[in-house]
Amino acid sequence: MSECVIANFEVTYEYENERLDKFLAAIFPERSRTYFSKLIKDGHVTMDGKALKANYRLHVDDLITVETPPAERIEIHPENIPLDILYEDQDLLVVNKPKGMVVHPSAGHYSGTLVNAVMYHCGDELSGINGVVRPGIVHRIDKDTTGSLIVCKTDSAHVHIAEQIKDHSCNRTYRGIVLGNPKEDEGTVTGAIGRDPKDRKKMAINEKNGKPAVTHYKVLERFGNYTYMEFSLETGRTHQIRVHMASIGHPLLGDEVYGGRHVSGKWKLQGQTLHAMNLGFIHPSTGEFLEISAKLPEYFEKLLADLRKK
Repeated sequence: MSECVIANFEVTYEYENERLDKFLAAIFPERSRTYFSKLIKDGHVTMDGKALKANYRLHVDDLITVETPPAERIEIHPENIPLDILYEDQDLLVVNKPKGMVVHPSAGHYSGTLVNAVMYHCGDELSGINGVVRPGIVHRIDKDTTGSLIVCKTDSAHVHIAEQIKDHSCNRTYRGIVLGNPKEDEGTVTGAIGRDPKDRKKMAINEKNGKPAVTHYKVLERFGNYTYMEFSLETGRTHQIRVHMASIGHPLLGDEVYGGRHVSGKWKLQGQTLHAMNLGFIHPSTGEFLEISAKLPEYFEKLLADLRKK
């Protein structure tokens, strides 16, 4: 059973005059402001021993103490689902998520998720910071995106990794195949990402209500009307690579959500052709920098082989 974790955060100039709940949502990117509003209301966020309010405006050098209660027990069952484990120790594991697997339970997906699989593999050894539905989950990738994902076993490891994700010191590179032939071999796409005002199930470039997002890309191979590319992220917004590449006219192959039906071409694809290739981060206990790579899935390798024959 997970215990309470108490973490202290010193406010830097970056967060001067920021609302407390927004600050906490930035520190723990997988949690919502609503979650932290409740945490604050229940008196779990303090400074100098005094409970703070959600609308408290931060000052440089404020020392904020956050006490995260242990996760409740609910009916999410461990399932004996094979995992491709790339790395594991007492603090965390890195898994190579397959295509079609949802990361954590949600409406319509209460079994067969990565959480169900890691609950079986790890037992009670999972962090509880992200609650009962997402034990151990510090970041996520889309259902049809494959590749490397960190799962935290302890709350202290979770806090450490979440902080690296927040300050962009966790290096993440992806591989993907896009439609079209970008003019430049390397480039950067910027544009705030938020909910699409016309379709709440999608994300979009939304400068008014979105969060800043930066994606760097590099061409690896060109195949006429298709291009094999590498992406590195400065930020980790929902559907970031998919939205950014579609915004410059080069949607990911197979991504019918952001590119329309024509982006699947003659191939019968299950969603976007995108793979989380490399993860680089500082180990929360040893301080060692780890870089872990997930090999391309079989369908992706076969697709590249077919394109190279053309």
